[in-house]
Amino acid sequence: MSFRIAMTGATGFVGAETLNRALASGLYVSALTRRAQPPRARLKWVHGSLDNAAALDTLVRDVDAVIHIAGVVNAPDRDGFEAGNARGTMTLIDAMRRRGVRRLVHVSSLAAREPQLSDYGWSKDVAERHVRASGLDWTIVRPPAIYGPGDREMLELFAMAKRGFMLLPPDGHLSVIEVSDLARLLLTLGGSRHVGLAQTYEVDDGTPGGWKHKDFGKAIGRAVGRSVRTVATPRWLLDIAARVDRGFRGVNAKLTPDRVRYFCHPDWVARETLHPVPQLWTPAVPTNEGLRATAQAYRAKGWL
Repeated sequence: MSFRIAMTGATGFVGAETLNRALASGLYVSALTRRAQPPRARLKWVHGSLDNAAALDTLVRDVDAVIHIAGVVNAPDRDGFEAGNARGTMTLIDAMRRRGVRRLVHVSSLAAREPQLSDYGWSKDVAERHVRASGLDWTIVRPPAIYGPGDREMLELFAMAKRGFMLLPPDGHLSVIEVSDLARLLLTLGGSRHVGLAQTYEVDDGTPGGWKHKDFGKAIGRAVGRSVRTVATPRWLLDIAARVDRGFRGVNAKLTPDRVRYFCHPDWVARETLHPVPQLWTPAVPTNEGLRATAQAYRAKGWL
């Protein structure tokens, strides 16, 4: 019988890349979706969401592993984050237990390291605790900032760079990863019942010590072909900008007070002690090349 995985979040940025790679490698996939999707070979779409126990039962029926990518990155309040990240994860775990599916690859976030900083980080930490207490054969992956073709979260940074002027968070360091590198790791873990069990991995592009905010901004500038002036924005000004963004875009605001608290933390660098061993996975996309490819994809879509 062919190996089959179930995926949540398959219609999102990371999930779509992971799904495409899974199907290209010959895997059979069951994927959760809220909206009708075009049929594809070896793919079974399951209509539903993380708060629908019946849909999750159908999703995980007769699968060998689950890759849980879906999550909420922006919500109006703590309850919204808890529902999308913590309760959704628990509902999925319950479905796996009922169906006897043991292998779970859970996509978390570096934000889970500092749950006191933001409602988002708190909800991801709660979800991780549910996973660790599940009794399943789990692996947790904490990505840093993810970029790549199709990503709209980092698009505004590229748009600023095109204008030659970038407002960045206060001085600090961050790690990044290109989406295809992350997808490769998720499939490596999901495709094995025995690799990385009970491990929490923090992953990145291989840059020792991560990127200074200003250096990453300049790298985006090079990707769009501009010399960029970067400005470290003070916390108080970001707080004002968040209120203005909420006033203009409401629940669709990209910059929120919760995100400001997260952005202003000075250390979002993946820890080397939690990297996967090289025999399991290493990043393959140099960041400068990945950023250029991302900028080209944005232009091709008319986004930049």
